[in-house]
Amino acid sequence: MSRREPVMPITASDAEIAAALEQAELPPLLATLVHLTGDASLLRDDLALDPLLMGEPQGGWSEAQQAAVRALALEVLRRHREAGSPEPALPSRDLLTRIMSFTTGTPDMEAYVPLLEEELAIAGDDLRGPQWRRQEVAAEVDFRVAIIGAGMSGLLAAYRLEQAGIPFVILEKNADVGGTWLENTYPGCRVDNPNHNYSYSFAQRHDWPLHYSTQDVLQGYFARFADEQDLRRHVRFETEVCSATWSETERRWTLAVRSAEGEERIEANAVISAVGQLNRPLMPDIAGIDEFEGPTFHSARWREDVELAGKRVAVIGTGASAMQFVPIVAEEADELLVFQRTPAWLVPTPDYHDEVPEGLKWLYAHVPFYSEWNRFWIFWRMGDGALAMAEVDPAWRGREDTVSEMNAFARELNVAYLSEEFGDDPELLDKVIPRYPLAAKRMIRDNGVWARTLKRPSVKLMTEGIERITSRGVVCGRGVEHAVDVIIYGTGFQASRFLAPMRITGRGGVDLHERWHGDDARAYLGVAVPGFPNFFMLYGPNTNIVVNGSIVYFSECGVRYILDCLRLLLEERAGGLVVRAEVHDAFNESVDEKNRAMAWGASRVNSWYKNSRGRSAQNWPFTLREYWQRTRQGDAADYELRGGRPRSAAGGTLGCGRRRGARWVRRSRCTRPGRAPR
Repeated sequence: MSRREPVMPITASDAEIAAALEQAELPPLLATLVHLTGDASLLRDDLALDPLLMGEPQGGWSEAQQAAVRALALEVLRRHREAGSPEPALPSRDLLTRIMSFTTGTPDMEAYVPLLEEELAIAGDDLRGPQWRRQEVAAEVDFRVAIIGAGMSGLLAAYRLEQAGIPFVILEKNADVGGTWLENTYPGCRVDNPNHNYSYSFAQRHDWPLHYSTQDVLQGYFARFADEQDLRRHVRFETEVCSATWSETERRWTLAVRSAEGEERIEANAVISAVGQLNRPLMPDIAGIDEFEGPTFHSARWREDVELAGKRVAVIGTGASAMQFVPIVAEEADELLVFQRTPAWLVPTPDYHDEVPEGLKWLYAHVPFYSEWNRFWIFWRMGDGALAMAEVDPAWRGREDTVSEMNAFARELNVAYLSEEFGDDPELLDKVIPRYPLAAKRMIRDNGVWARTLKRPSVKLMTEGIERITSRGVVCGRGVEHAVDVIIYGTGFQASRFLAPMRITGRGGVDLHERWHGDDARAYLGVAVPGFPNFFMLYGPNTNIVVNGSIVYFSECGVRYILDCLRLLLEERAGGLVVRAEVHDAFNESVDEKNRAMAWGASRVNSWYKNSRGRSAQNWPFTLREYWQRTRQGDAADYELRGGRPRSAAGGTLGCGRRRGARWVRRSRCTRPGRAPR
């Protein structure tokens, strides 16, 4: 499948092109100019980018440098127009390397070229799709997969299974696709990753309305993808998986599911969990939390029926979700008390709420590969180019709230931003400056709205801590009761309790949560666990990212790896594929060691990046490239392949009863294509 949206020929005048260039993101534009012309001389020494300033607007280029790039662009695009807007030639590997090295300020990018050829799909090909089909590998084998969840990862897994010709069903507890982007409807909900990065590499679009999409836009993106790829016919909506149990003798999984029609069992040869890490709201452990007599709810379960206008509202928590909905609540409530346990580092993002300007939209739509090079620019700035800032330097002897020279430099930039925003209120400024290293907790994008909100006369930032909740309100750490009408919890998710509340039982009756001791989840590559054959996870343990990348990238790598594991299983006509314990354990030892050497592992600050044992079961501490390398294909040496040819998942229901290369035992109760159950 080609993932490149076609661009239109340039017919605009010089003046119209120049006007559009005023709104361009310039570093990726310069890369695009070299791609269009094949002229590496455009990568001029006087335009060299400083890696330390990658996070600054326009990569830290001065006004004079920006003007020089716009002048180059106008000339190149004028010539492109006069030539009839031809399709440019594909750059050579050497030219690609030179463009990437220049754009990142990194001397040798050759090792990244194969990865970025996939990300950019310059040749127009979807290079991460399976290059095989079940009918070619094991046509006689009746093999079926159950996917749990129809969010971003579940839909991706379904699409790849369809490409490989493997029958599957998606079990989704909600009434529609989209996962977290369907469930989180709180006001202000939006992604903190630019659209070009938070989207499938093979399903890009040029017409994003905002730089950072809101919840409804992203849910619409995934819904449209499901429609275009005809995936809804595979989904059983409003069907929750309660448990999954492996049978060693039958070599298959039995899933107990619950829907409006009652309980049912579904059988499959393999299971892919795509439920993610951030799907179960976390309520804080505060005394008296159930005593409050007024309306109370978590942001992930927003109540539209609760009127906030004219009310005295308490918000508990100042994490990512709270910083999005608090400014909107502040506009409605008569008075707002915001209870902060720990301040977050704010990342200055001036365009966080902005629409994509028309000039930039025009460039995406008319300049070949500009959208792709912009994706690369984002990929690097928010990817491996940012990781060094979070690495601990053992020899560092600077401030205790920094972990390296680069981390300290980034801290200075962020403190300067906070001082600019809050400097006219010294008391408030002191409350919002974190006392821990950058990247030790989730950093939050801000365009000045947080300072404007906290400075409102009707808003008060409470930092004394909470003693208990009463029937009337909140008692702070000083023993003062603050009476309120409504309490909203912005306290995040049970990120360490993977797969909860499902019960997953593997070989020998071993319960996965017992193996993990509750919240100490571990897996090989975030995907596989010893003793649980043919069971795979997406957004599993240690695949969350802090400063580098997009979870969509990790899901694309993970899905490719899972598909290759299925290929191994089918080729060998095996009944079960399970990761070796020594492989799993060695991998997790290396992950733990590296996590301890990162800001989030070295710091003692409270964070959802750590579980109750103080270990990070969430975060990937290595480069994006390393995860890509390790998941390009399954290695048979890492796994035990047991049993003979896989048996049919007979005796249960799977899918919508269509005949697709295998006989369904009986028809399921799923809906017609594209319709949700009534």
